[in-house]
Amino acid sequence: MNETIQLLRNHRSIRKYKNIDVPEAHLQEIILAAQAAASSSNIQAYSVVAVRDPQRKQRLSELSGNQKQILESPVFLIWCADLNKIRKAVRLHEDIELKQNVEMLLLSTVDAVLAAQNATVAAESLGYGTVYIGGIRNNPQEVTDLLELPQLVYPVFGLCVGVPDQEPDIRPRFPLAAVYHQETYSEDALEKGIHTYDEITSHYYATRKGGGAGGERETTWSREMLRKFERENQRDHMHDFLLGRGFELK
Repeated sequence: MNETIQLLRNHRSIRKYKNIDVPEAHLQEIILAAQAAASSSNIQAYSVVAVRDPQRKQRLSELSGNQKQILESPVFLIWCADLNKIRKAVRLHEDIELKQNVEMLLLSTVDAVLAAQNATVAAESLGYGTVYIGGIRNNPQEVTDLLELPQLVYPVFGLCVGVPDQEPDIRPRFPLAAVYHQETYSEDALEKGIHTYDEITSHYYATRKGGGAGGERETTWSREMLRKFERENQRDHMHDFLLGRGFELK
């Protein structure tokens, strides 16, 4: 196993950070690595906002469900799908409205995700820890206002970056056979994989150490999925929010 693969397989979410800054030079290295990510047709339809200001981080923490790791991390990166960039490029040549559909929303969102994952790997290669914060979509309009995002830009998620102050267990992943399908999708392999993974995660949740989210408890992966997705109001506001930001959903 080479160093790159070892780094990728050692990934874990870090929610506690030492009171050590991330130098701007390191942050720019991380963002440059993010920019090297693949992008469909080179549209690069994403932007990232770095937040260091304690008061702004405090507000972002509140809007994200009072997640204290946002406060503890020296820098909080908000990754945004950005079609405003494309609109401005088009208008350099013709004064027209950007033609778009749900595919454009997908393209810009995927661009942001790919760039953010590159940033995560780059940060970890420099010795930093990270954790993604989907909670910024709890109150996306307030986040948008706080960051002064223009129309056709929306916050996809946040990313805490800092020097780790914990070493949580690496969370086990699905059995390879339940993820890696050859030629055609195998429902059979998936069902077997879920049962196997439940056995694995039952032990993981019961014994995990090092500050993992939620601590030790009796549960399994499938039970966690039930707990998460049986709830109503899974950010139902996102549909109207995206329409209000100028994105097309058809």
